[in-house]
Amino acid sequence: MEWITSFILDLQASAPALWHGLKITLQVVITAAIGGVFIGTILALMRLSSIKILNIIAKSYVNLFRSIPLLLVLMWFYFAVPFIYTGITGKYLTIDTALVSSIVAFMLFEAAYFAEIVRAGIQSIAKGQSFAAYALGMSYGQTMRLVILPQAFRKMTPLLLQQTIILFQDSTMVYAIGLLDFFRTNYVRGDLMSLLTQYILFAGLVYFTISLLATYAVKKLQKRLHV
Repeated sequence: MEWITSFILDLQASAPALWHGLKITLQVVITAAIGGVFIGTILALMRLSSIKILNIIAKSYVNLFRSIPLLLVLMWFYFAVPFIYTGITGKYLTIDTALVSSIVAFMLFEAAYFAEIVRAGIQSIAKGQSFAAYALGMSYGQTMRLVILPQAFRKMTPLLLQQTIILFQDSTMVYAIGLLDFFRTNYVRGDLMSLLTQYILFAGLVYFTISLLATYAVKKLQKRLHV
């Protein structure tokens, strides 16, 4: 029982570092999810567009990012983001490169998955809704913004949140580019035996608990939004 007492005392002493790591993880997940939904919505509208070139660009984007490993995308953007930033501004990236690269990589990667969710949500709305809006004199943009998208987002909100939970779980991959998130804060502490028996298990328990509670909340929301 001594190791349990020692572990609890160690966690109390390490609480500020662990909290900082958790905030980094949440920052990456929330920012990437919001940006991913925004980009994904644009991609979905492009895929549904009657303009062929827009459809091809969006389809190619989705197929590309859904066909390559997330870890590879993270490594690409870890080196690409500072290079692109310097090329555009003529200045060096002064903020945390790993943090910015992680957000950009997750945002663009998840946008491909969010795009398919949004596209399915839009296609689930009866075409009569669009015809009625056009009959009232609305343009295509007004129809999408005021009629179709509000109904579509109501239907697909649970799926978007479920994909965000997957994003939260995948965020542990940022350890590969040196970002000190919640998982890596646990991973770099203690000797090897402590890592295997204590800190990694503790991190896994935290991720499991958050994901389980979030999944339960999504299911409750899905029942409330069901029409």
